[in-house]
Amino acid sequence: MISYIDSIEEVIIIHRKTVEISGGGSVGILNTHSLEAALAHIQNDDYYPTFTDKLNHLIYVANKSHCFQDGNKRIAISLGMKFLLDNGYLGAIQKFAYKMEMISYQLAAGRIKKELLHEIIDSILHEEEYSDSLKIKIAASIQENET
Repeated sequence: MISYIDSIEEVIIIHRKTVEISGGGSVGILNTHSLEAALAHIQNDDYYPTFTDKLNHLIYVANKSHCFQDGNKRIAISLGMKFLLDNGYLGAIQKFAYKMEMISYQLAAGRIKKELLHEIIDSILHEEEYSDSLKIKIAASIQENET
């Protein structure tokens, strides 16, 4: 059984702590409706049948919806780590945090699309390292979408 993040209030607490610990910034809230919806939607197995599907959508929405004045990329990583921790993926958390730092930046910049993010997350969870083909996809996506 999958354990979900309880509420938007929990997300706001995680956001404040993340911003404080990671070097600061504003903790202002812009609009949390899309993130609240994502917290509910990922519980629907018809739309998000696998753990990877759920984690992918949560990270994508947290990163792209600009719920907070600052720290949207960081909260995406923090929520992903919390979701992993709560669901027993202890061995993946350090690798996830390390790899998602660059990916979260590229996602926010529009260089990584949601489908590629899914492949990346799946690789982080189930493979020791990115495959050569995934490395090529990531590099090509970043290069192709540079502005």
